[in-house]
Amino acid sequence: MTDPNLVYAYAVLRRTPEAAAAAAHVRGVAGDPIHLVEPADPTSRLAFAVGHVPAADYDEAPLRAHLHDLDWMESTVRSHHAVVAALVASGAAVLPLRLATVYPDEDRARHALDTRRAYFASLLDRLTGHVELGVKIYATPEITPPESDPDAGQQTPTGLGVGRAYLSIRRRRQRRNDEAWRTVAQAAAHLTRTAGTLAVDRVAHTPERGSLAGPAPGTNVGNDAYLVPADRVDAFRTGVLAAAEGIPGLRVEVTGPWAPYSFALQPEPEPAA
Repeated sequence: MTDPNLVYAYAVLRRTPEAAAAAAHVRGVAGDPIHLVEPADPTSRLAFAVGHVPAADYDEAPLRAHLHDLDWMESTVRSHHAVVAALVASGAAVLPLRLATVYPDEDRARHALDTRRAYFASLLDRLTGHVELGVKIYATPEITPPESDPDAGQQTPTGLGVGRAYLSIRRRRQRRNDEAWRTVAQAAAHLTRTAGTLAVDRVAHTPERGSLAGPAPGTNVGNDAYLVPADRVDAFRTGVLAAAEGIPGLRVEVTGPWAPYSFALQPEPEPAA
């Protein structure tokens, strides 16, 4: 009889009594208890933190449909993150996996852990003792991205002094805005360089627009993640905020610390020819 459940993998971690105890007290996206799947190779110290999920929701076709359901996605993301955060809070070194990493059964998960052991171990070594901090840079609401002047090149009829005055005022305002935008862009670039000196790595995410930007006012011009030693979190936050202080038109948010999602999985090297 086919098992109606799939195995959902949340993270790779080193097998320790503390990690196993932390996993046992957490429930996953479908409310199933979390446990560790150990590799077949007894010399490996790695494990998957997994739970079971219904195939009716997480098999390929239904999962693809759920990706367009924002409420379902939000609930799954929150539950996934809660599992990872609980493991991190236990003191375990954790390599978070992508959302909805599923396997048909635990044997297949165990096989994946065995075949990718060196890859997972190298990433886990790199991330141990580090956290992720986010830096979002905003131009304040009164400063907007430069746009081409829709009236450029148009002729104002002779004698319409009010029309000429209006266009002149409008263009002066546009020039002032463009100059302010350039100042913000230069300051944002300087702040990004400063943050980079305080971290060991950076991932540049696409700036958020529309509803993705949330309630924060202004235009998001920088949306980066930084890998920071856990004992340097306060120094990083202080240094970034100090670099942004007193710059007109610029606002900065530093978020975290988080598990290092942005740095967890990198492209695997191509096999040798």
